Amino acid sequence: MSDVIKHLDLSSADGAQLNMDALYQIMPSAFTEVRDEKTGEVARKVNFEVLRQLLGDNATDGDGEMYQFTWVGKNAARVEAAAPTTKTLRPVVEDSVDWDTTKNIYIEGDNLEVLKLLQCSYMGKVKMIYIDPPYNTGNDFVYHDDFARTATEEDLEAGNIDELGNRFRKNTDTNGKFHSDWCSMIYPRLMVARSLLTEDGVIFISIDDGELNNMKRICDEIFGSANFRNTILVRRRIKSLNSQFADNGLSTMNVAFEYILVYAKSEQFLMQALRQKKADASTKGRWDVFWSNADRPTMRYDILGFTPSTGQWRNGKEKAEIAVANYQKYLNEYSEEMTIEEYFEKTGIKEFIRRIPNASGKNGGVQHWVAPSDTMLRTSNWTDIEVSQIGKEIDLPFDNPKSKQLLIELLKLIRNDKDFIILDFFSGSATTAHAVMQLNAEDEGNRKFIMVQLPEETSEESEAYKAGYKNICEIGKERIRRAGKKIKADSPLTTQDLDTGFRVYRLDESNYENVSLSPKKYKQDQLDLFANNIKADRTDLDLLYGAMLAWGVRLDLPLQTETVDGCTVYTVNEGDLVACFSEGITDKVVATMAEKSPLRVLFRDACFKEDAQKINIYEQFKQALDWADDDAFKNIRVI
Repeated sequence: MSDVIKHLDLSSADGAQLNMDALYQIMPSAFTEVRDEKTGEVARKVNFEVLRQLLGDNATDGDGEMYQFTWVGKNAARVEAAAPTTKTLRPVVEDSVDWDTTKNIYIEGDNLEVLKLLQCSYMGKVKMIYIDPPYNTGNDFVYHDDFARTATEEDLEAGNIDELGNRFRKNTDTNGKFHSDWCSMIYPRLMVARSLLTEDGVIFISIDDGELNNMKRICDEIFGSANFRNTILVRRRIKSLNSQFADNGLSTMNVAFEYILVYAKSEQFLMQALRQKKADASTKGRWDVFWSNADRPTMRYDILGFTPSTGQWRNGKEKAEIAVANYQKYLNEYSEEMTIEEYFEKTGIKEFIRRIPNASGKNGGVQHWVAPSDTMLRTSNWTDIEVSQIGKEIDLPFDNPKSKQLLIELLKLIRNDKDFIILDFFSGSATTAHAVMQLNAEDEGNRKFIMVQLPEETSEESEAYKAGYKNICEIGKERIRRAGKKIKADSPLTTQDLDTGFRVYRLDESNYENVSLSPKKYKQDQLDLFANNIKADRTDLDLLYGAMLAWGVRLDLPLQTETVDGCTVYTVNEGDLVACFSEGITDKVVATMAEKSPLRVLFRDACFKEDAQKINIYEQFKQALDWADDDAFKNIRVI
């Protein structure tokens, strides 16, 4: 009975299993049960013969000629995307701002590992992703995922990993696999990132000419070519004087163009129409035919004394009636004194609807007054947006920052929603976080950010290094701190409740010692690893947030702590998870935890003096919460 309470599986989501689960939802008949010869357990497996029959003529063996996009290392990259990780995220409270109340997150570490760790808690919950990955210019920093190597010593000798196991190097153009290595870097990250998007979510990817074609082909494969939405042309300040097509017309400084690829998760994503200022606004309005063609949906009203047989109103009936009344007022009281344009300038009324007497045609002569406007719908050319300089704004040294205003415009593309999660897993100087806070301050939104950045060291010659910032993460965190203070200081009356805080987490090796050897192979003084396999430098918060990641609990939820009989009880979001890691727990501790009506209950093995206590705990929660055996078996775990 010692196994009544199951151990929590602390590895990240298994990508292959996620694919299996998705396939099972649409083709359960393609699955069968097979006994594992090593473990003796029965597992669900795909019967490829049945799957082929279900697909009919829509399956291929991959032999012969076909359209495909591939490179050296693609298969390994695909396998890496599906492989789970045993690493964890450790909270860094001292680097955080407003830890207890903020909903924003900043994560330091290799973004592929981080994305995998986020899958259980954030799958299908991120509305928008923006990334500005390495462009593969031949000298920029590229994460190096050498899947063929397995020996840590070889990686260290080659300079491919740091002391934490992060794999990286510069991808110079002398590398024989120059483009292949870049594709292998970006491919698994996009595969995992896609799983985090909501069904109506969207990803924006900045890229330049060097890998634009490869990036689009990869995205066509991962997101589906039908979900491609647009390629936005933007500009970026560069230091190099070798740019062949600098924009001498828009600015005196050296400017080069780049692109933003837009891909939706599914057809459910709809972009918000944006407007921009016209260079020379018209001073006169115009009359337009009220509808454009007979194939569009109709909302026809008889407010003009007849019901047209085709077309649609611009507005609902109530607004249309007001527009008709506006014109009638002008016609009856002012038409002999002034033109419609003069009347508009005098009154500022923008909506008029009229019907031309004795007009022929299906629309019956109905026209709509279009008032003059100083804006127009934004096209896919966004080169009018200036590149911001964070140094001038908040006094931070950083080369080639992303444009804050550009990010704000992208955020505005999310239709009818000001409360969603945005993820940037190449966050650099944290421009995305800055843009989120700025836009929330302007439109009272409640958007939340997750920033992920590898702690890449700054060059000793750089202004950032000289200013004391030893890696990019230090710059990003400080930018968020300063930007948040400035936004609140600029508008103190309207930003009192604005969330400018963030919780910091740092990628690290597992919280647990490796106890994969059999007990007889351990020395006597090592046998306590089986009773307490937690590393000596790990805290309760390390264990708690590591377990939250594994159990699908979001990292931004509020946390309360209390002490009962000398034991610390942690309550996440009023009962999403209740945990205790103290030794010598009592019945009062268990009763206190049960009073929270928890969805999940977590202990560590060291909480229990003997196995019989585990059985008793199991029964106590069943009685207190009226759980069935299956409920208790599912909801209580130990680590």
